[in-house]
Amino acid sequence: MNYQPELVGGHLALDLVNTVAWRLDDRRRVDRIADPVNLRRWLTAGGLEPPARVTRAQRDQLVRCREDAYAVLHPLAVGAEPAARDLAVLRDLIEDAVRDAWLVSARPLTWRATTVVDRLRLAVWRLFEDEDLSRLRQCDDDDCGWLFLDRTRNGSRRWCSSADCGNRARARRHYQRRRAGVSP
Repeated sequence: MNYQPELVGGHLALDLVNTVAWRLDDRRRVDRIADPVNLRRWLTAGGLEPPARVTRAQRDQLVRCREDAYAVLHPLAVGAEPAARDLAVLRDLIEDAVRDAWLVSARPLTWRATTVVDRLRLAVWRLFEDEDLSRLRQCDDDDCGWLFLDRTRNGSRRWCSSADCGNRARARRHYQRRRAGVSP
């Protein structure tokens, strides 16, 4: 089956974190960018020009960036505080991104990086710098685990995708009502 990247997080860094399908269910968990072809598809969908050849080392760095960001973002999405060690790792990630980038504008402050890994590290930094993380949510599906920015006016978004996890939840509720003999 052809992998079609889903960019539902509302920010490139969240879409990177969401390259793990079924993150909260160890039996179904799938790393969507483990395959080099899928990684290239995701990079292209995310607006990043993939290198001619993605090396194993680059892929490993992207996965490390993804998991370091998730370690801090997940607690924030569920109303908890990240661990101090995870914040220290995030600091190192951001410092590495800035060290390997160059400043191209002071107003607004704009950084550029040459490698895909560094561009994604900068995206993680921008997420923390530019976004209102009080709007960060985790999908309400028990097994999904995807994160997103809830940009609805009233803060009511519950699902990473209404068409995916939302539909599954509605179908599950419908099935349970019919089994219990309750009409909708």
